Amino acid sequence: MSELNKIALKIISNGKGILAADESNGTMTKRLEAVGVTSTPENRLLFRETLFSSESMKEYIGGVILYDETINQTTKSGKSIPKLISSSGALPGIKVDTGAKDLANSSEEKITEGLDGLRERLKKYYDLGARFTKWRGVFTISDNYPSKLAIKCNAHALARYSALVQENKMVPIIEPEVLMDGDHSSNICLKKTSEVIKKCFDELTLHKIDLSGIILKPNMILAGNKSKDKISNEEVSIKTLECLKNTVPSEVPGIAFLSGGQSEVEAAQNLNLINKNNKTKFIMTYSYGRALQQSALRIWSKNTEDRESTQKIFNHRVKMCSLAAQGKWSNELENK
Repeated sequence: MSELNKIALKIISNGKGILAADESNGTMTKRLEAVGVTSTPENRLLFRETLFSSESMKEYIGGVILYDETINQTTKSGKSIPKLISSSGALPGIKVDTGAKDLANSSEEKITEGLDGLRERLKKYYDLGARFTKWRGVFTISDNYPSKLAIKCNAHALARYSALVQENKMVPIIEPEVLMDGDHSSNICLKKTSEVIKKCFDELTLHKIDLSGIILKPNMILAGNKSKDKISNEEVSIKTLECLKNTVPSEVPGIAFLSGGQSEVEAAQNLNLINKNNKTKFIMTYSYGRALQQSALRIWSKNTEDRESTQKIFNHRVKMCSLAAQGKWSNELENK
């Protein structure tokens, strides 16, 4: 086992998953203001520290993806955020892309930026305690998209990012997200997602990436959010597994799904069925943001000093996702 493979497995093994707490300040401001909380560095830190201090971190969370502001913050007790996360047994990670911008010559699509100066930033993040990273490429489905240009450009960027990350002894999370926005069918989502993931691995191979030392973070196969042809949870699991079986090389240790606009319960239910039906050797787990934090944020906003109530809700949510990552989730346990 390579050192990178050991890190990847530590993050996603034994029912553990990833807490995606890497919202930009702009995104976090929208979420806080939506629940009536002023977005300040202190409030953003207070909410995240409340989650990172919960009991569920020790049992169910293998890694936490941070944003640049957060990885540099210090708790009231004087402990840095990376050290707080490490003290629970989880690994700190960091989002390193600088966001999706309009793609030249295909302005309806996006290209993720952030490669300039990345090697130097990675060294700084490693010294701060990060042991894995994340980069998101985003794709839209419509009659004309995603275009071959967008697929190739984003796959190339993901591969260059991964090479720099592994050079700096960290595990890259590779996130090619095909958005659920639109009226497309699940079959179209399957076709386009398969095309995107296959191209990503073509580029990763070309760039000599150690595939045993990465984590793939894809979307599940769903019908578009405006589609009239919704599919069952069972069909979501079958089509998602079909996609991954046909596109992901066997060296990859595991897959940590994004929730991609699903509700908290849907994200757990679909992950559970994926694991029940999983005949591959891949670990299938979660890398959720809103699907782990949404209910906790609502409770926290009522009294930002009430850590106990917030952590109780968060602990339940994380436990449900951990059970789903083992194919052990049920409605009965969800509603206990």
